[in-house]
Amino acid sequence: MKIAIPVDGKSMETSVCQSFGRTPYYLIYDTESKESIFLDNSAVASQGGAGIKAAQTIVDNKVSALLTPRCGENAAEVIKAANIKLYKTFNDSIKDNIDALNEGKLSLLEDIHAGFHGHGGK
Repeated sequence: MKIAIPVDGKSMETSVCQSFGRTPYYLIYDTESKESIFLDNSAVASQGGAGIKAAQTIVDNKVSALLTPRCGENAAEVIKAANIKLYKTFNDSIKDNIDALNEGKLSLLEDIHAGFHGHGGK
């Protein structure tokens, strides 16, 4: 299965980023082949709509699941429309969250926030 995670750096040792739309990078990880690719988030500098642009990047990479601490309404709509499952990360470790997903221990992300619409906050 191909998954996406917002991350702070281009390394498997970096942390899960607390912001989906404003993360510096996305990790695209294949749970079967164990291949990892790091993508720059082109939406990070957007004045507004970063979440939607970021969500489209995730959709374009044909992932089956997104692991993130939180997600705004608009981004979540794009993700869900593409039949991508949204899971809530439980700590900052990429490995811990991938392991929890593989073991069926990661919860679906239910608490979608309204987004920061033009506030540019984290």
